[in-house]
Amino acid sequence: MDMDMDIMEIIDMMEETISKASTVPLTSKIMLDKEELLDYIQEIRLVYPEQLKEAKWVKTERQRILAEAEERAESIKKSAEEMQEKLIDEHEITRQAYEKAEAIRDMSERDAKDIKMDTDRYVDEILGDVEHRLDLLLRKVREDRDEHLNS
Repeated sequence: MDMDMDIMEIIDMMEETISKASTVPLTSKIMLDKEELLDYIQEIRLVYPEQLKEAKWVKTERQRILAEAEERAESIKKSAEEMQEKLIDEHEITRQAYEKAEAIRDMSERDAKDIKMDTDRYVDEILGDVEHRLDLLLRKVREDRDEHLNS
């Protein structure tokens, strides 16, 4: 089997094999090639670690992006504070500096929160999808196994 396949493709192949399987006369049972299904299960075991690595990479990347956003926010905040100190001499300039520094800080905090929320959502979607796919596969394997044992 192709190593570039993902779990859902393997599940689709399993589903196709099951749907094309011959039926046992006078029953709703089907006949399946045991080795073929075991090969699909083995392939899932080989592919799953790769997809798990991808999810871990996404998590690491998320943490890196958050760290960069926090560093950027801190840098912007520090720059704003330095600018504020330089402009203290004149009242109107000081007031404007406070407003600008506050706006920059608020914008940086919003940007950091948005990046964190987007990253969290993306990681959660990927992990949820992997979990859902594995649940479907496990449910199907159990059903087929129960059906095989009951036949």
